[in-house]
Amino acid sequence: MPSTRRPALAAAALTAVLALTATACGPSDDSAAGDTKPSASAGKKGDDFPSLPKGISSQDVEKWKKKWKEGAWKNWDKDQWMREARDFINPIIEGHWKPDTMKDAHSSDKTLATQAAPGTVPGGGSADQGVTDPEPRPVDAKAVALPYHNNAAPVGKLFFDSPEGHMVCSATVVKDPAHPGKSNTVWTAGHCVHAGQKGGWYRNIAFVPSYNDKGVPAAQINTAPVQDVAPYGVWWADWAQTSAQWISQGAETGGAGAPYDFAVLHVKSESGTGKSLEETVGNALTVDFTTPQVKSIRSMGAWGYPAAPPFDGQKMYDCVDRPGRLTIDPAQPTMYRIGCRMTGGSSGGGWFAPGPDGKPVLISNTSIGPSNSTWLAGPRLGPEAKGVYDALSQKFAGKQ
Repeated sequence: MPSTRRPALAAAALTAVLALTATACGPSDDSAAGDTKPSASAGKKGDDFPSLPKGISSQDVEKWKKKWKEGAWKNWDKDQWMREARDFINPIIEGHWKPDTMKDAHSSDKTLATQAAPGTVPGGGSADQGVTDPEPRPVDAKAVALPYHNNAAPVGKLFFDSPEGHMVCSATVVKDPAHPGKSNTVWTAGHCVHAGQKGGWYRNIAFVPSYNDKGVPAAQINTAPVQDVAPYGVWWADWAQTSAQWISQGAETGGAGAPYDFAVLHVKSESGTGKSLEETVGNALTVDFTTPQVKSIRSMGAWGYPAAPPFDGQKMYDCVDRPGRLTIDPAQPTMYRIGCRMTGGSSGGGWFAPGPDGKPVLISNTSIGPSNSTWLAGPRLGPEAKGVYDALSQKFAGKQ
């Protein structure tokens, strides 16, 4: 039986993670979700329709909003399921995500795909392209220290509705070059917001940073104070971008879309707080699009909220390992792979590595893993990922 201890080479990453919240403020501080003092970047509460579905005229907007919020969103008819990149729409339904619905949201085998690793193939245009390294030894997931706002404040849980019901993924607050220090941007996996080639956009997508901050047991979540479950509030996506490759090729098992399985969200507070997400949480991660070679990364850590057994989705975990390479298709980018026993629900969670200055940067996100939960793989964030990120930043450059 292979050893499952965290490798000694993880020291650099473990040191780096301490910087995740070096500037973060606690939920009771002035930057918490309860502070409603407007800032220059404040969005207009209620302006939650950046676009409208095809066939809805401006005169019918209020009627459409009312129907949607009263349950029309539950219509998953293929002909009504908004699919294309331009079709994303996610109106705020106040009170939809409460402690009980958050607790009951679940992962499925579809959420954390079960793509089997292929054999080694010849290298391509770079030292990593087209290569699959030997399967890594499993690494046990380690519980993140409580409270989360002191140890991994930018990490949180993503909630959404699918035809199968309330679902969960993980996500991370990231910086926005158009709004330094005032980002409302969240990074996750493409399959956490869009069903891929046989479906469309999921609905009621919302992010809760530092979910279950104090580690309340699952049996007590329903009666726990909302500030313990959602210490920084609930943040709804008012726009999402994922890759064209995921929309056209993504599948239940990752498939050909897995190397492009990333997404970025612009969010706004359900409570209408005037402060940005970054100001509220106290920190945000830089995204690194340089796609460093595997041999140059001594350690990489994946953070998230695994929800499939033996986990229950209520607590945050991490795995730290030296990455290897995984190739799904020799013509597509090679993915990063680490040993990790986290299960479905951890999908979309950020992968962090020390940047040039020693501070952690987001370098990937959880995408796929085998059914026996011994490893995870994440996409390399190259030109396609940067294009998705830049497009969202530019869309909101003159507003927040």
